[in-house]
Amino acid sequence: MPDITLIWDCELLFEKLFSEHGLSYQRIGSGAIGTPFLPRSRAMIIPTGFANSQYTKILRGIEANKRFFDDFVRNKGVLVVYGALVPEYTYRWLPFKLKYKEQYGAVDIEVEREHECAQIFDGGRAECDGYFTETDGDVILTGNGMPVLVIKEHGDGLIVATTIHEFPTGAFLRWIASHR
Repeated sequence: MPDITLIWDCELLFEKLFSEHGLSYQRIGSGAIGTPFLPRSRAMIIPTGFANSQYTKILRGIEANKRFFDDFVRNKGVLVVYGALVPEYTYRWLPFKLKYKEQYGAVDIEVEREHECAQIFDGGRAECDGYFTETDGDVILTGNGMPVLVIKEHGDGLIVATTIHEFPTGAFLRWIASHR
């Protein structure tokens, strides 16, 4: 079983991180979501730009598989989803309220609530592609006062949503791969 599944339709520089930190992974297109051919993993990552057709064509497959994501997270999975990279986006396929607004720039990151997922970033200033305008999840990190990392516990698992437009730390990747 791979540690992490990356949902994308072509190679990404992101994949190098997994090898650098000793994690196994698989990259799948969104057409494999919810099929019996998809091997189970501990965590799934949907990178920045998933809703922007200039970067990828995975949006339709993601939005069509709300039940799969719900089941994956309920059964101890960790789902990490990044910013949509479109002017506004509502994550209707997630089991909680989450709305995004694109606004790219460097922001001062502040911890609103202590949580292990805050180790996604080392601290200080970060590039973000936007912020969350509405959520009923727990706000963990803010950028210039706006939510840039929220979590939602769901069943036995966790959803981490972020607009931080930088690679996650190795500590964060190892944490999501071992989360129980």
